[in-house]
Amino acid sequence: MDDKCIAAISTAPAAGGVAIIRVSGASALEVAQKVFVPAGKTPVSRFRPRYMYAGNILAAGGITDYGLCVYFRAPHSFTGENVVELHCHGGVELSRAVLKQVIASGARPAKAGEFTMRGFINGKISLAAAEGMADMINGESTAEVRAGSLLYSGRLTQAAVGAQAELTDILAKIGADVDYPEEDIERTELSDIKPRLAAVRKGLQALAATYNSGKKIKNGVSVAICGKPNAGKSSLLNALLGYDKAIVSPTAGTTRDVVEGQLELDGVKYNFLDTAGIRDGAGEIESIGIARAKQALSSADLALIVYEGEWGEDEEEIFSACPCPAIKVRSKRDLCDVADGVQDVFVSAVSGEGLEKLKQLMQRAALPQGALNSAFIIEERHFEALTRAAAALASAEEGIGVFPTDIVSVDIKEAWDVLGEITGETATEEIINTIFSKFCVGK
Repeated sequence: MDDKCIAAISTAPAAGGVAIIRVSGASALEVAQKVFVPAGKTPVSRFRPRYMYAGNILAAGGITDYGLCVYFRAPHSFTGENVVELHCHGGVELSRAVLKQVIASGARPAKAGEFTMRGFINGKISLAAAEGMADMINGESTAEVRAGSLLYSGRLTQAAVGAQAELTDILAKIGADVDYPEEDIERTELSDIKPRLAAVRKGLQALAATYNSGKKIKNGVSVAICGKPNAGKSSLLNALLGYDKAIVSPTAGTTRDVVEGQLELDGVKYNFLDTAGIRDGAGEIESIGIARAKQALSSADLALIVYEGEWGEDEEEIFSACPCPAIKVRSKRDLCDVADGVQDVFVSAVSGEGLEKLKQLMQRAALPQGALNSAFIIEERHFEALTRAAAALASAEEGIGVFPTDIVSVDIKEAWDVLGEITGETATEEIINTIFSKFCVGK
C-alpha cells in the first residue's frame, strides 16, 4: 500500500456552512503544520488528539481562511492511520484551494474510497461493513439507507465470523482424528460433526433467504400495471404518483410503450411500469407495446391488474400468467360504485377513493410483515457467497461416513474460505477494488 499521505475534500462539492479536507497517513500532522497556523500558543506538533483548534488555514492563491483543525492519532482514527481534518468555510472554490495547498505540502490526491480501504486494510472495518457504508451513502430510499445501516453495524460480519469459528473448531477435531487415528476419544467426538454442520448450513440458508426482500429494498419493488385498453391503467398511475406522468385518452392503444414512475411507501421505492393495454387485433406498433407489457409483467415483483366493469376471461388470463403476486384493481368507482366481489380493491383515480387501501395491499404483497425491521441481505455478492458456503457444507454432510474425514474437510474448508469473502479475510484484490470503487473521493 502507498504509505504517502492522501488528501481529499470529504464533504459534498457544493456551497455550505463548512467544508472538510481530510488528510490521512503517517505524516498527516507534518502536512498540517504547513497549512494551519493556530490562533493559540499550542503548535500543531503538540496538538492533543481529538481536540479542535482554531486558527488560520492557508490556501492556494494567497487565500487565508479562519477555521478549525482536529488531529486523530493512529490507530484511533477511521483509517487506522494519523488523520488530520481541516474545517474551512464551505465554499466550493475555497475548499479546492485548501486541498491544493495541502497537496503542495506533501500529500497526494486520494482515490475513490481510499480512506475506507485503508481503514479495511488496517482492521478498522470489515469488508461487509464497508459495503453497508456505501449503501448508506448511495441509498435512494429510507429503507435502503436503513438496510445499509444494518449491514454497516456488523450483523452480517458477526454471523459470518460465528459460522467460521464453528467450522474452525470442526476442522480442528477432524485434524486431530487424522493425525491421531488410534485415539478413540477423538473418533467419538467426530460423531457430532454432521448435526453441527447442518446447524451452520441452515443458519446460512436462512440468512440467504432474506435476499429476496433485500434486493427489493435496495433496487425498489417493480410494479407492473396491466390490463385491457381503457381499463384505467394510466389514470391509476397518475393518481398514485400525484401528477400526470402518463397520457390519458379514451382512444384505445394510447399507451404504446412502458411508462415508468416512482413512489416511496414506508421508505421503500415502488417502481411503476404502466404498460400498453393487452388485446387481440392490435396494429404493428401497438403489438410491440403489448410485447413489452408482457415482458415487464414477466420480470415484475408485483402486478396490478386493472379492469373496468366486470372481471372477464381476458383479465383472468393475465392473472393466471402472473409469475408474481397480483392485486385485482377495479377502476372508475366514480362512475359505478357497485362492487362485483372479485376485486381486491375498488378505486377511483378521480376522487382518490381506494388508493390508500391499494397502497396498503401493495406493501403487504411486496414484503413480508416485519421485513423492514429485520436484518436482511441486500448485496448479490453476499447472497451468492452464503449460497456457495451452504452448498459446500451440504456436500460435507453427505460425505460424512462415506469418504475419509480428510476428504470431507476439503468441503468444510471451502465453506470457511467463501465466508471469508464476506468478512474480507479471503476476498480477492478484484473484489476489494470493485467494492471500494463504489465510494466517492473523500470517503
